[in-house]
Amino acid sequence: MPILHAIILGLVQGFSEFLPISSSGHLALVPWLFGWNDFADVTNGASIEKAFDTALHLGTLVAVLFYLRAELIGYVREGIRIVVSPKRADKQMGKRAWLFVASAIPAGIAGAIGQQWITDKLGTPVLIAVSLVVFGLLLLWADRQQGTRDVDTFTRKDALLIGLAQVLALNPGTSRSGITITAARKFGFSRDAAARVSFLMSVPVIGGAVLFSLVKLVRDGIPDGLIAPMIAGIIAAGVSGWVAMWGMIRILRTRNFNMFVMYRVAVGFGVLSIAASSWR
Repeated sequence: MPILHAIILGLVQGFSEFLPISSSGHLALVPWLFGWNDFADVTNGASIEKAFDTALHLGTLVAVLFYLRAELIGYVREGIRIVVSPKRADKQMGKRAWLFVASAIPAGIAGAIGQQWITDKLGTPVLIAVSLVVFGLLLLWADRQQGTRDVDTFTRKDALLIGLAQVLALNPGTSRSGITITAARKFGFSRDAAARVSFLMSVPVIGGAVLFSLVKLVRDGIPDGLIAPMIAGIIAAGVSGWVAMWGMIRILRTRNFNMFVMYRVAVGFGVLSIAASSWR
């Protein structure tokens, strides 16, 4: 894999993981659009793709851990305290910590059972384009909700329902951040809080997926010639992921999600037009 391809895909992963525009959809569309065949090796292509995907998600995991480091330190501390020393714990914060962990369970189970089948069957450019448009319009609808709730009001009901909504992100083109923000807005969270809820929910989901994939990668070994592209991808995804989170929070202090919806719809119809033409 060329280093340039790795950097571009890392940037795509970082920005689209945390902005509500679908990382899995963009990671499928970019190589399709430019005719890249980095994972076309018949005998080793699948292992190369999985190893590189692990690297990109490791980059975004580092980004969210760094961006939310102050909050996460508090959640980890109080989450442990509420178990080992309840009298010393901030009980509300400790409970929220475990609720964020629990919110990852539905997506974790669904991903373990059906991720490969979903990717194979629903990961075509046309279906990704349709998902970009449909779930973009769903975000537009939910964003009309007047919401004032803060992250501190996150409850068991939120963990269950937003966690279930997160399962839909297994479909390429849905967007994990997009569907969790959509659900959070519908349940009354402010725009800023909905984004932060989405970021916090991403930690156990991405962390669990990366841990599982790293164990498999260590067991099977890194494919030949992939170490340098993986490092480039990790750095690009980490930097762009941090920039995406920082930028979105600043934008949402004064604006809504319309720009992301318009982008999704434009890309969706653009891909449908290209797919219908003879260019690709």
